[in-house]
Amino acid sequence: MKQRNRTTAFRPNRRLLSCALASCLAMAAPQVMAQSTSATLRGAVTADSTITVTNVDTGLTRTAKATNGSYNIGGLPPGTYRIDVNAGGQTSSRAVTLAVGQTATLNLQDAPPVSAPAADATNLDTVRVTAPMLVETRTSEVATYVSNKQIELLPQNSRNFLAFADTVPGMRFVTSGNGNESQLRSGAQGASQINVFIDGVGQKNYVTPGGITGQDDSRGNPFPQLAIGEYKVITSNYKAEYDQISSAAVTAVTRSGTNDFSGSFIWDRYSDNWREPTPGEEAAGRKSEETTEQYGVAFGGPIIRDRLHFFVTYEAKDFIVPEMVTRPNNTGHVNIPANILAQYGPTSRPFDQDVYFGKLSWQASDEHLVEFSARVREEVGILDVGGVNAQSAATALNNDEKRYDLRSLYSAETWMNDAHLTFEESSYNPSPLVNAPIIRYTARNQANDGDITLLNTGGGGSFQDKGQKGWGLQNDFTWYGWQDHTVKAGVKYKDVELTAFQQFPPNPRYIYDVAVNPGQPYRIEYTTARVGRTPFVESGNKQFGLYIQDDWQVNEKLTLNMGIRWDYEDMGAYKDYVLDPAIATALRGWTNIQNTDYDIENYISDGGNRKSDKDNFAPRLGFSYDLAGDQRHVIFGGIGRSYDRNLFDYMAREFYGGAFTTYTINFPDVNHPCNPSPTCIPFNPALLTPEGLAAFAAANPTAGGEVNLLSNDLETPYSDQFSIGMRNTFTVWGHDWNTSATVAHIRAKEGIYFRLGNRYPGGSFRDPAFPNATWGRQPWGQAIPGYGSLILGQNGIESKLNSLLLSVDKPYTEQSPWGVTLAYTYSDAKENRVNASNGETYVFDYPDAGDTFYLSNGVPKHRLVATGIYGLPWDVTLSAKLILESPTPRSATNCFDAPSNDNCFFDPYERSETIGFKQFDIALQKVWDTGTDLKFKVRADLINAFNWRNWTDFDDWRGAPGVANPNFGQRTGNGILWPTRTFKLSFGFDW
Repeated sequence: MKQRNRTTAFRPNRRLLSCALASCLAMAAPQVMAQSTSATLRGAVTADSTITVTNVDTGLTRTAKATNGSYNIGGLPPGTYRIDVNAGGQTSSRAVTLAVGQTATLNLQDAPPVSAPAADATNLDTVRVTAPMLVETRTSEVATYVSNKQIELLPQNSRNFLAFADTVPGMRFVTSGNGNESQLRSGAQGASQINVFIDGVGQKNYVTPGGITGQDDSRGNPFPQLAIGEYKVITSNYKAEYDQISSAAVTAVTRSGTNDFSGSFIWDRYSDNWREPTPGEEAAGRKSEETTEQYGVAFGGPIIRDRLHFFVTYEAKDFIVPEMVTRPNNTGHVNIPANILAQYGPTSRPFDQDVYFGKLSWQASDEHLVEFSARVREEVGILDVGGVNAQSAATALNNDEKRYDLRSLYSAETWMNDAHLTFEESSYNPSPLVNAPIIRYTARNQANDGDITLLNTGGGGSFQDKGQKGWGLQNDFTWYGWQDHTVKAGVKYKDVELTAFQQFPPNPRYIYDVAVNPGQPYRIEYTTARVGRTPFVESGNKQFGLYIQDDWQVNEKLTLNMGIRWDYEDMGAYKDYVLDPAIATALRGWTNIQNTDYDIENYISDGGNRKSDKDNFAPRLGFSYDLAGDQRHVIFGGIGRSYDRNLFDYMAREFYGGAFTTYTINFPDVNHPCNPSPTCIPFNPALLTPEGLAAFAAANPTAGGEVNLLSNDLETPYSDQFSIGMRNTFTVWGHDWNTSATVAHIRAKEGIYFRLGNRYPGGSFRDPAFPNATWGRQPWGQAIPGYGSLILGQNGIESKLNSLLLSVDKPYTEQSPWGVTLAYTYSDAKENRVNASNGETYVFDYPDAGDTFYLSNGVPKHRLVATGIYGLPWDVTLSAKLILESPTPRSATNCFDAPSNDNCFFDPYERSETIGFKQFDIALQKVWDTGTDLKFKVRADLINAFNWRNWTDFDDWRGAPGVANPNFGQRTGNGILWPTRTFKLSFGFDW
């Protein structure tokens, strides 16, 4: 089925804003992307000066003349620059290093010469070595930089460059289980709400969760680490140039070739022999097989000196990933058959990734830089092994991605234009490793009111094919010609085709009760495709964005940033969807919902009653005030709105719900009685065959299964952000230390969720026979006549975050070869659907999400990350990283404080321990300089050096009404977060 795209949002009067925005953008008519990676250098200078900046590595040159005693030079790739100031026939020079996306202030009117003005290569090398890093203090953003030194030297075991973002207050790099999936999160929002900009190009995942493409269910890296120069993390109040984001923005710059040929090679490895066993492995008496090898090579240099440069890199991962198939907790009362017990214990699965990146940089003239970059990511692996999934129940994953970017950056004396033409293609394709029926073994729990899954075997349980493919065009225009103002305006257009398919389960599922009859199933679940419906959804998706912003330096102390952004998205699969007339008729005739808490007409789409939202206006206002005008003590703050987007995976559920009919056949036994009906029959061995299941479906036709419907007026998720803080630079022991303290409030709204639309006769959500019930007794048996249950999708997920962000930084430099960072975050986080921050989108325990807020299950209250880098004699470098967290709140249902089991309620809790997570990593690197251009290095990383165990299994049951559970909050199993203490050895060389 083919259709197109859509987005949603907010509600001010649009006419005046539209006219103002359109007129301001008239000057920026060209196309393509944000200059969020380019640096800007500005400041005071002698009135008649000419300022020339030269990149010491590539020869890139920019020249500007003073205007009323000030200068402003933009479009500078991060790096080290020699600055030549010519005034009255005299030239003075100095050197600085500029960071990614930085707006640096450097006053030059009294600048003494610090190096000779000659432009020979020897002098350039001297400048590069001694150039200080300018610190950006006059920004309203809550932003922190991650340097190349930190990426290169801090201990790590993943080679995922995003892992270093957790050194920033408010950020967490979250790894699930034993590293099966790594995601970057900020505050009380999930990973899907971030965006990562690489060389200014957003890497947003439009289809599946994870925030950026390729990170859903993947151990892989989104980008080769050898290609990343440095990056900036903005946790709130980003400027208007950033889009499709309501949480944190990461803007990274890739490495480019220089005038010198250079290269690197890196290889590291560890295995199960180099790590401590997990508690589960200790109990089993053996370890899971494990091998981790990561290697890569990078090479760059000049094709034409000062004009044309190249850079290429390749990185790979070859893993044997350890897993543990475990007997579930609370099953001591079950006599589990030997053939099932034999499948518990250590096991492993493979994972392989290859990532390629290449970049050409052409300095066509002193004003014009043209770049072309390409990235290809290929990975294959096995999922869904471990826990209660045996090796045969595995899912095979193919996860591929391609991205290309053609960039044109043109700088004139008073303006600059930055344009990108992009293409992207990504696919996420998990499918059963073994195409066979799924076998599930269960047992009755001790309360005899439900089943516990003991083991899944047979075939895999997931079949999906999801992806995005298309091109984009963006343009950013910056004008410096208005005194004391830097005005930036941009336009963006993308045309991306989104695809999605899923089938659960992909093969019949046979469910056995091991206590009753381990040789005969008591239930069969399977799906058949509905005639006339295709489960494959294909949707054209058109995105359009405009913004304008002004950085106004009111005086030498006060700077204001004022901006507004507008985004529009057209998603055909949502907007043009036509509900099957037979289903619409059944819904309109369903008496149960004629007098309930929703109007079914708000969910019935006829292909013409849904509109793409045009109200996504996002104003942003920020300020910074330099108390002494010397950039050492700056108060900053801001307020703004930022819109994200609705994932296509959610928007396509209208198709998934109607594409397959789900059959459930029950064979009654002592633990699973049922009333005789077409779906409750005596056991028939023929139903163990595909032919028997097909015959049953043909003999028992149904009009359809579960029906999923979306609201006809969906809005776009967004966040409102407020912050106030102060940055300081202090000189201690002859070294500059940078500190920052920020108080931030973020309120996220309109997240999409799905609720049960079934109702009892009369319209109630709870069983009318129990009028005092506030929990349970949902109308699951009250399905649409002739169909299955009704699931309604709408906006309503919200989160609230109040946070204190503290940071201390003493940068590592060649002159002062040691560095320290401290990042502390206090978070008061709430959400109105438990586990929403962890990706939960279903609300079935209540009629809707409601306005009750709970402790967020995704955010610890206290978090401290400390890092250190210290240069020792003989080219040895020692580095370390410490992470401490208070316990992350856990989900819990409170029946203990309820009058009955019909009055339970959500009640998340924090465990009483002071420390909920702790990890200390250390690394030691030795470099041998051969006296030529070749340097060898050996490095040892000790991850989780003290083998601290971060337990994951706890008893979250508070107890029955009036009867407390004495084990509430206590540890129940051997599960831990990886890694255990692990030794990793790396070799490499640079030339």
